[in-house]
Amino acid sequence: MSVKKQFIKTKPVCKVTFSLEAKEANQVSVIGDFNDWKVEEGALGKLKNGTFKGTFELPKDTTYEYKYVVDGVYVNEPEAEALKWNDFAGAENSVLTV
Repeated sequence: MSVKKQFIKTKPVCKVTFSLEAKEANQVSVIGDFNDWKVEEGALGKLKNGTFKGTFELPKDTTYEYKYVVDGVYVNEPEAEALKWNDFAGAENSVLTV
């Protein structure tokens, strides 16, 4: 699974780890409701195996829309919980519930 959730018992947050295999990519970010769709705030680090990965603490009991940006191209999560149409984007976004 490309999204891993770890709920924190002592805080009202969930540590969410996003990972996306993109061996040929130079830069990958995850953007969504949780970071105001800002590419720079969602930058993922590249691992030696070509997977981009990053962990973010998100408030729980919330549903978020998000996408990956792979070298400037918008990509949905291949294993998303759901997809939701977004009129502003004119496309479907991945959905994450924590």
